[in-house]
Amino acid sequence: MTVPLYARYVFFAIGLFLVVIDGISVVGTLIVPRPAGGRLMVWVDRGVHALFEMVTRPIADFRRRDRTRATEAAVLLICQLLVWLGVAYLGFTFMLYPFVRGGFTEALDTAGPALWFIGDSSVHGWGERLIQYAAAFFGLVTVTLQIAYLPTLYSAFNRRETDIALLNARAGVPSWGPELLARTHYALGSGQSTIGTLPDLYEQWERWAADIAESHTTYPPLVRFRSPRPLSSWVTALLSVLDSAAMYLAVSPEAAPTVPARLCLRSGFQCFGDIARTLGVLVPEDPDASMGISLTYDDFLKGIAHMRKVDFPIERNAEEAWPDFLGWRVNYEQAAYAVARAVDAVPAMWSGPRRHPVEQIPPIRPGPGRPGGYHPSKRRLAKGRSSRNRRSEEHSPPDHPAEEHTPKDHPGKDPHSQDHPAKDHPAKDRPGQDHLGKGHPAKYYLSTDYPAKDHAAKDHADKDHAAKDQADKDHAAKEHAAKDQAGNDQAGNDQAGHDHAAKDHLATGDTANDDVLTDRATREHESQGHTSTDNSAADNSAADNAASDH
Repeated sequence: MTVPLYARYVFFAIGLFLVVIDGISVVGTLIVPRPAGGRLMVWVDRGVHALFEMVTRPIADFRRRDRTRATEAAVLLICQLLVWLGVAYLGFTFMLYPFVRGGFTEALDTAGPALWFIGDSSVHGWGERLIQYAAAFFGLVTVTLQIAYLPTLYSAFNRRETDIALLNARAGVPSWGPELLARTHYALGSGQSTIGTLPDLYEQWERWAADIAESHTTYPPLVRFRSPRPLSSWVTALLSVLDSAAMYLAVSPEAAPTVPARLCLRSGFQCFGDIARTLGVLVPEDPDASMGISLTYDDFLKGIAHMRKVDFPIERNAEEAWPDFLGWRVNYEQAAYAVARAVDAVPAMWSGPRRHPVEQIPPIRPGPGRPGGYHPSKRRLAKGRSSRNRRSEEHSPPDHPAEEHTPKDHPGKDPHSQDHPAKDHPAKDRPGQDHLGKGHPAKYYLSTDYPAKDHAAKDHADKDHAAKDQADKDHAAKEHAAKDQAGNDQAGNDQAGHDHAAKDHLATGDTANDDVLTDRATREHESQGHTSTDNSAADNSAADNAASDH
């Protein structure tokens, strides 16, 4: 059948239009940093989502349904690439149709090798060759940009999930606003409230909400990326933080961090609104408080009762706090419920209805108790807990007693010349490395009934026991130090006695020397006296002889 010439040019115009629309979608989705991908990717997203809705409709269990929906984002990305290349292939085929003689089949064979890099074709005219080069360039750029698009998506996804994982220890799994306030005040049963960390938490989630609003509206497939764990979701996480800020401002307006909490609320409901409008859900930008909220007053009372279990500081009663809480929640409830329904988020408490009739899941709270294994203050294993520490202690050597050093141990030395303190070898306490038996994980979360007072009493008793042990150790150390000091004093006294005896000995020797010298002088003096007497006698006898001669 011969096709008129004007009809061929109509096909060329249609093909050019398809290629332009496809190029705008590729550039707007992968390059432009704002939601400018056009309607093509919106249709693809809705088609893939409708397919998964149909597949998961018969599945009643949420965990199985979540496992099936976990592949929705990957399927969406693959379908995006296939749609871009398919529309381009069809468009270039229509553009080649006026230039080939074999009809539409030859046009397909000519455009295919250029776009898919498979097969071979020969063209003769400059128009055919130019279209074929354009098809090859378009296919190469599309595949390259899609590959470079994936690291950006997964970087934003990892950033999002890191803060959600940190929040799970505070707000529970699934997250809930009153649970966040209760656990923060309870502080894992430590007896020291960490409610002072809430301003920093609200500042962190203010930035987090702004980041999510920017990334999830610029790259809509991120909305379909689900958290690694089935009971965790970015929608319920942000909703729990906003609920905690609204409740804190409502029940304790004096103690609440007003500015960080309000900024977090503002950033949060802007995030929900922007993402809801990106998904095609019409939500008002400025909700009217007279419309009310879906959350009932009884649900609000249950949240306050949950906070009272841990003695959360509440300044106002429920009747006075309810209007303020309603005024805050009306700003984000409609948008948050719409997003949670669209992505089929985990049915956490206060998170709204779903397409599937399921009951809301409360936060998982392990039972009361301490971690199994070695108890550092009591120096024994906890009862009822199997652990490898028991076997290690059975085979470990006994504690070494204090070694007392006597003079016999160091012959030839003064026993007081050097102190020899006792060398204690107590068992090494390693509370941070408790080995837990299989099936008994460490439970640091809150119990169902939040036995804060019981834990506080136990901790107080443990602290008293530890203080008593420390006092005994200090007393023993003081006695040991007193004994050492007494020994040192005795050594000093002995040394002083030795010095005094030496001085007496020296004094006695000096006295004896003086006596010897005195005796020697006396003898010399007597000998001189005798000599002078003899000389006098000799002189007298000589004088007498001279007189007789005369």
